[in-house]
Amino acid sequence: MITIQEATTNKQLMQFVKFPFKLYKGCPYWVPPLTKDELETLDKTKNPVFKNAEAHYFLAYKKGNIVGRIAVILNHIEINEIGKKKVRFGWLDMIDDIDVTKALLKKAYEIGAKHNLEYIEGPVGFSNMEKAGILTSGFEESNTMITWYQYPYYAAHFEQLGYTKQATWVEFKLTIPPVLIERVERFSSIIRKRYDLSVIDFKSKKDIIPYVDQMFELLNKTYNNLQTFVPIQQYQIDYYKEKYFSFIQADYIACVQDKEGKLIAFSIVMPSFSNALKKANGSLLPFGWYHLLQAQRKNNRASLYLIGIDPEYQGKGVTAIIFEQVQLLFNAKGIDKVETNPELIENTAILQMWKDYKPVQHKERSTFKKMLKH
Repeated sequence: MITIQEATTNKQLMQFVKFPFKLYKGCPYWVPPLTKDELETLDKTKNPVFKNAEAHYFLAYKKGNIVGRIAVILNHIEINEIGKKKVRFGWLDMIDDIDVTKALLKKAYEIGAKHNLEYIEGPVGFSNMEKAGILTSGFEESNTMITWYQYPYYAAHFEQLGYTKQATWVEFKLTIPPVLIERVERFSSIIRKRYDLSVIDFKSKKDIIPYVDQMFELLNKTYNNLQTFVPIQQYQIDYYKEKYFSFIQADYIACVQDKEGKLIAFSIVMPSFSNALKKANGSLLPFGWYHLLQAQRKNNRASLYLIGIDPEYQGKGVTAIIFEQVQLLFNAKGIDKVETNPELIENTAILQMWKDYKPVQHKERSTFKKMLKH
């Protein structure tokens, strides 16, 4: 007998956040999130996304034990302004029991039907800036700080329950050569001169602050035609700025401006925190902070997190300038292995960017969708 209970107390919310730690205990590929960050993201009094969204958190019980969890989300900007009549679900984890998966998804179905929505889709977060997708290949690869890991049975459960794939993302491993690729260097020089562009040199985190809002504005412009897009609101920008700023290092950001000083392209890369987060096991104390600090200081692995290019400059070779800066950084830091951010499979412009770095696709993930009947 499976029972579903809404997590409303602080104790239940902690159980909700901690369930994957039990489910994935001993799994060498699962990278745990920081518990404090997860709790804050789900806290309706702390995360400003709740100005335009609502969420319900559910726990599944079997014989008195927690065997699954799900967050059911309504993004009102998506529903009312964009016109996508969708109920989202995320933070889905469960034991290998299809009846548990069915019972959890039934909650999303019921809430969607109650609000006269047309379909359910997930797993996704509250907005584009959060984790998305069920892993469908790459089960022997660790997830990054901004992706979920799932066992192979997750996708199998969705297929058995009649869900279909909606959005699909791919991820690549790149090999960074020890010296700058001559073609990239040459092309970067040509594009700079042709369009009178220059690179912004950041000396400290303080120098970045005036450009953060422009970066998010560029993200909105870059991705607004993609199927998963929901515009990032200013209050979310302020929140992300505060939440992730401690992880960002000035020299890991590459920004390109035009002759008027307007930002036209940027990228953010980070040292890989996967191994450090495994060691931290959800907590900065007593030694989690030390492992994260060490990952920042000495690391031969990195992750490409965000890239934004003004539509006016897309397809004009500006990525060569970005890649020149990024590779110079990697070579200076001794980084030779890089993992890309998940990119939608139809976003061919982004996928073409990696061709000079021997890309090997090593993961794929999808959201799953089901129509609602009224």
